Amino acid sequence: MAEGEDMQTFSSIMDALVRISTSMKNMEKELLCPVCQEMYKQPLVLPCTHNVCQACAREVLGQQGYVGHGGDPSSEPTSPASTPSTRSPRLSRRTLPKPDRLDRLLKSGFGTYPGRKRGALHPQVIMFPCPACQGDVELGERGLAGLFRNLTLERVVERYRQSVSVGGAILCQLCKPPPLEATKGCTECRATFCNECFKLFHPWGTQKAQHEPTLPTLSFRPKGLMCPDHKEEVTHYCKTCQRLVCQLCRVRRTHSGHKITPVLSAYQALKDKLTKSLTYILGNQDTVQTQICELEETVRHTEVSGQQAKEEVSQLVRGLGAVLEEKRASLLQAIEECQQERLARLSTQIQEHRSLLDGSGLVGYAQEVLKETDQPCFVQAAKQLHNRITRATEALQMFRPAASSSFRHCQLDVGREMKLLTELNFLRVPEAPVIDTQRTFAYDQIFLCWRLPPHSPPAWHYTIEFRRTDVPAQPGPTRWQRREEVRGTSALLENPDTGSVYVLRVRGCNKAGYGEYSEDVHLHTPPAPGTTRTVGMTAVPRMPQWRRYHPSLS
Repeated sequence: MAEGEDMQTFSSIMDALVRISTSMKNMEKELLCPVCQEMYKQPLVLPCTHNVCQACAREVLGQQGYVGHGGDPSSEPTSPASTPSTRSPRLSRRTLPKPDRLDRLLKSGFGTYPGRKRGALHPQVIMFPCPACQGDVELGERGLAGLFRNLTLERVVERYRQSVSVGGAILCQLCKPPPLEATKGCTECRATFCNECFKLFHPWGTQKAQHEPTLPTLSFRPKGLMCPDHKEEVTHYCKTCQRLVCQLCRVRRTHSGHKITPVLSAYQALKDKLTKSLTYILGNQDTVQTQICELEETVRHTEVSGQQAKEEVSQLVRGLGAVLEEKRASLLQAIEECQQERLARLSTQIQEHRSLLDGSGLVGYAQEVLKETDQPCFVQAAKQLHNRITRATEALQMFRPAASSSFRHCQLDVGREMKLLTELNFLRVPEAPVIDTQRTFAYDQIFLCWRLPPHSPPAWHYTIEFRRTDVPAQPGPTRWQRREEVRGTSALLENPDTGSVYVLRVRGCNKAGYGEYSEDVHLHTPPAPGTTRTVGMTAVPRMPQWRRYHPSLS
């Protein structure tokens, strides 16, 4: 029995560990720097609210050509240790500004306030390409020195590291290999020590001996968030600039007339909003899961629809290719038939001309006929021969090839077709129709006329929606009456209510889907025929009126 309870307890512990591990693994995505894709180390908050490692920000500015603008916002002392657990591996490859040069840059880069001496009329404005939002953000004149460190994010990263490395000891950073387990940490030195190394680096009677030891940690932060301009603790929040400020910032001209509140008020307001939003999200996990399933189903449909669209386009293009191939074959056949006909005519003409050569058949036969002395026989034979000789003589005198060698009439003009093929693209939905106000009116019937813009894709049919605007609004979304699949560019709406105001709109549809609606048009229907109007003392029946659209009618 006890063994079964132990197994159940063990299973519960393992399930809890799996849930914690999964939660931590999912949270890890939020703790990675967008530049180095590693855990944040001394993250800075950019004006666009995204975060980036301080060392990565320096490297990015260096690549952009900004030299000497990567000042340390925290102005902390450097650590005596230089191990990969406390510093980014990129730091060893960077060429950092010299301390005296960095000090001069920081002193000359404070915000605008009375008494400041400027070295130039137009100070350099540093632009930082944010890797998260892919936009350039303005850092001002001071560069990174004017940014706040995200200490909260550092604490979250530290807690995450501790949670995923349960049982992993923090080692002393000053011991010779193999290092001992660290027992103390020093915020001033920004390093972890074993007992012996702490005594060695904090000798009695020196200023370092006054450093207060802390628990060993992998990340050292200042005790409070300091103003990057005046190195004082921030106490207020400027709602206008959406920036934390110190007491000196409040009296400067930069925040003159701004709405400034104590940081406690801003803390409480933001915490309440964040808590409320988080509570709502956690309370709607079923909705989130349902939407995830819907999105996954949409992804599957997108994949299937995309593949079908590819196959349809391929089939249509193959069809175009087949039509072109068939047309090519027919055109080539026509050229071949024309060529053979011409060759046959030219061959016949060549044979006729060869018969005119001396010693050839026709000339030789004529010479032999001329030797005939019997007059009746000569006349009988020479009559037919004379006709042939006459035709040959005329052909010789008026020589012209029986067929032309040019095939210019077989040239193709494919300019229009090439333009169509070049402009071949996916079908677009029709643009919003334009109501023809000169032909649209309301009487006992409503006649609506419209047209598509000049360069709009064609519409197969239209949908007309209309409703009355002079009736009390019903709860819920506005309900429109609809007429589907209207052919042509006009429609007649019969039996409208008299003395009413109607609003109408139209949209087109084709194979690509429905387009945008036209602008609403308002029409007044005339009163009922029995209504009369009084002129002096005589009652005159109201005559029917044709009401056309006017922009002032609503």
